[in-house]
Amino acid sequence: MGLIKDFFFVSSRNEVPGLCLSGGGALGFAHIGVLQALEDHGIFVNHIAGTSMGAIVGTLYAAGYTPAEMLQMIKDDKLYKITKLMTFRPILLKSGLSNHSMLRSLIKELIPHNSFDQLKKRMNICVVNLTKAEWEIVSQGDELDKWVAASASIPGVFEAIIHNDTYYVDGGLLNNLPAQGIEDYCQTIIGVDVIPHIVPTELNKPTDTLISSIRAMQHQNSREGRELCRFLIEPKCIEKHHEFSFESFQDIYQSGYSATTKYIAENPEIMYLKK
Repeated sequence: MGLIKDFFFVSSRNEVPGLCLSGGGALGFAHIGVLQALEDHGIFVNHIAGTSMGAIVGTLYAAGYTPAEMLQMIKDDKLYKITKLMTFRPILLKSGLSNHSMLRSLIKELIPHNSFDQLKKRMNICVVNLTKAEWEIVSQGDELDKWVAASASIPGVFEAIIHNDTYYVDGGLLNNLPAQGIEDYCQTIIGVDVIPHIVPTELNKPTDTLISSIRAMQHQNSREGRELCRFLIEPKCIEKHHEFSFESFQDIYQSGYSATTKYIAENPEIMYLKK
């Protein structure tokens, strides 16, 4: 019976589509548009992996919030302004310019049970363990707010999250598209990468070089995750906006929706995932 049960478990899990959402700051608002377009085409997922903003959007979706509800949260000033997610106390903090009290409070307000195990969909959050210099996937237990915050802890900007005497920071540092977190549960993974590689045109300022270098690093550490995705959607909002363009949320959202609609039209085989 054990072998038969294992066979049926493997067979059934392979029928469940998964979704992997990259990090990307404000560019991650495109994920909400992607989710809306997928739902409009009858495509729903049960397993989600995410890094940074992908972890925030993915966790809200896993908790049962619809894309429309998330978009309304942004319009209501809960998600889009960077000042709403950051509480600056540079004199008091040693590991970053700001802490995550606003973000953690928001997660606990929106998801009162604050537990991975009570989410409606399986959520896998990517973080970086600085002690081991490795990325890790967290997918169970309580303190959901802590792990969402850790995944979004941009090094040098946000305070690192401490758990069991270990420092954790933004998962995008070492894995910006963590599809590895759901490959054991899904035969088919839909990936959404809001920081696809684009060739730099003009690097007029040191900050231009810095941003392009960080994006190159993130693209490189996303390669394994990208290869695991049967379908890979790449919204082009990065061509007009950047990681801190929070005020452009509506345009970024629309970019995700349009990119997904176009992708489905050009890759109709994705419709086999339709419920």
